[in-house]
Amino acid sequence: MAMTLRLTPEDENILTELAAQEGISRQEATVRAIREAAARRGHESAVKELSAAARERYADLLDRLGQ
Repeated sequence: MAMTLRLTPEDENILTELAAQEGISRQEATVRAIREAAARRGHESAVKELSAAARERYADLLDRLGQ
């Protein structure tokens, strides 16, 4: 699916520099950035869920350690 991406001149410069540093096209740099952002969100969500489960599971122990 084709898509038009409108960028500010500053963002366009950043994208161009990023692509040049990676030795890839601006299109590939954009796709990679999107995928990396999605992966980070998925990872952060998983960490939050696991952290909440651990805090719940070990709440008594954590309270005792805090005293």
